[in-house]
Amino acid sequence: MTGPRDQERPVPPVLVVLAWLWVAVPFAYGLWQLLIKLPALFGG
Repeated sequence: MTGPRDQERPVPPVLVVLAWLWVAVPFAYGLWQLLIKLPALFGG
């Protein structure tokens, strides 16, 4: 017995890219800010 939940719809590649950017851009920005402020944390 197959229902609508059993059918897999392909995800558009554009949506996958947007989802990755939604996560990667803020993560990269936070990492960049951490690297900038890291010397101050260790008395540099």
